[in-house]
Amino acid sequence: MTTRLSADELEAFLDSLRRLLANRCTEADVRRLMETADSHDAGLWRQLSDMGVPGLLVDPAHGGLGAGPAVLERAMEELGAALCPSPILSSVIATGLVSALEDSIAARLLPGIADGSTIPAVALTGPAAKWTADSVAVSASPRGNGWQLDGKAAFVLHAAIANLLLVVARTADGIALFEVAPDAAGLAQTPLPAFDRTLQMSDLDFAGVEAVRLSPEGDCWALVEQALDLGRVALAGEQAGGARRVFEFTTDYARARHQFGRAIGSFQAIKHMAADLLLETESAISAARHAAQALADGAEDAPQAVSLAAFACADAYVRTTADAVQMHGGIAFTWVHPAHLYLRRARADAQLLGTPAAMRERFIRQLGG
Repeated sequence: MTTRLSADELEAFLDSLRRLLANRCTEADVRRLMETADSHDAGLWRQLSDMGVPGLLVDPAHGGLGAGPAVLERAMEELGAALCPSPILSSVIATGLVSALEDSIAARLLPGIADGSTIPAVALTGPAAKWTADSVAVSASPRGNGWQLDGKAAFVLHAAIANLLLVVARTADGIALFEVAPDAAGLAQTPLPAFDRTLQMSDLDFAGVEAVRLSPEGDCWALVEQALDLGRVALAGEQAGGARRVFEFTTDYARARHQFGRAIGSFQAIKHMAADLLLETESAISAARHAAQALADGAEDAPQAVSLAAFACADAYVRTTADAVQMHGGIAFTWVHPAHLYLRRARADAQLLGTPAAMRERFIRQLGG
């Protein structure tokens, strides 16, 4: 069930979120978290949870707001603009997976995700990192009355802080979803270095790990793809919000910085670059919001809209941040300037849940090409 927010209610929610991030997720806060092992601020996560951010997709029957993908995307724009390091993306994908399961499982797992007490990690792709069914590199086999998992999952978001681990694995009857205790015997976690130091990822190795099957018999990849599309919309919102913030502080700099007695923003070359960045930013925002609304409405072309937003927003964020560094000149290459932090986030985000090239191919296939 989706709870409809009025325009005033939505703006009030977003304004509260902006104020929280302005107070608790400053550039100094982001830099502080970059130096920690897990890049996680438990206090900020608690406040985001109190606002209902992790529960935006969770049905009110299970303690969430049930506001739907369109509201989630707008919230992600604000989180992206603030470079907020949080496990929200893994929570979105987990919510998509669990919401499609039988009611007893949803009733057990969703309330914790909604109130933030459960931080999920979703082990989905293998080392190939294609985020497709054929890239799943964990296999499941029956063991007694349960199952055991073997293989490797790569680039698992927020595994270091997760207290719920969902694993997509290959079985004799197709792709299935399993629940594993994060401290299960035979499970080894290896933290991964990331270009964006606020992004916490791990490789997981499974060697006879005990697991509980959550999905019914048969192949459930369609369910996984739907959850991934929710994650892609959330990621597109983060990218669009980050691009918008970069455009804003870059154009402010172009107005304030003077050379040869003139603001550099008055030079034709800078004007052209700024115009291009405005087009990139506005196009990204439009694509992300359209995809989110298409999912919210259950539109027939929603998967195509998601694919388009996935590659358009990733490309726009990367270009906006790269050009912003150039427009700032030498100062943006230094550690003290925030431009490179957004560049790092943009390049890291572009590799998550399907590269822009992969999303273009998916888009063409969806169009019948």
